[in-house]
Amino acid sequence: MFFFKKRIDPENIPAHVAVIMDGNGRWAKKRGLPRVEGHRRGAGVVVKLTDAAIEIGIKVISIYAFSTENWNRPKAEITALWKILAVFYDQQMSLLAEKGVRVVHSGSMRKLPPSMRSLIARVEKDTRKNSNIILNLCLNYGGRQEIIDAVNEWAAVKKSKESISESTLRKHLYRPELPDVDLLIRTSGELRISNFLLWQSAYAELVFTDVLWPDFSREDVYKAVIEYQNRQRRFGGL
Repeated sequence: MFFFKKRIDPENIPAHVAVIMDGNGRWAKKRGLPRVEGHRRGAGVVVKLTDAAIEIGIKVISIYAFSTENWNRPKAEITALWKILAVFYDQQMSLLAEKGVRVVHSGSMRKLPPSMRSLIARVEKDTRKNSNIILNLCLNYGGRQEIIDAVNEWAAVKKSKESISESTLRKHLYRPELPDVDLLIRTSGELRISNFLLWQSAYAELVFTDVLWPDFSREDVYKAVIEYQNRQRRFGGL
């Protein structure tokens, strides 16, 4: 682990890292466990990821915790997921707060259980002054829906004959204060971004790993950052 950490260039750390946490179900299936056990194990990895991010100087971590498409899963699994998320908010947030983590939420509040809305509001309020790192938990999030919501919000307040621009649309995103994504990581070997932070990831470096999310470690964070640092980012130029 320390071998990989030593190879990281402290002058080229991605400011915003987004993570698609995939493979919980397959992790559980390999062990003959219910899918929900994979989700439960995966929730604990978020704290380890945040620790590693703080250690190397990442400023923002965005986690794809529940997508707008996840509502299509079996009702029993959805209920279990919300229970696990509620426990995570209730039990892990005090630990994260002690580490100087500011927790924010991205996604539509529509359809969220009332208890989850209250937890989100409380945690955002309790951690709003923390400044070591921002943990952006994306719940009931969809990249296309975010863009639609931003356009509709702008349309409701726009001036007569005003046309929308990139800078104007950005102001109406769920979290306009966060920088664009520099590095997007997806676990479990799937090679797609699944409607996650579409606007913010326009020029993100994509790193895919075969590691299932419950097995994702600090070493895997370091490896992803090293791969990012080995890329030449041109942003459309030469």
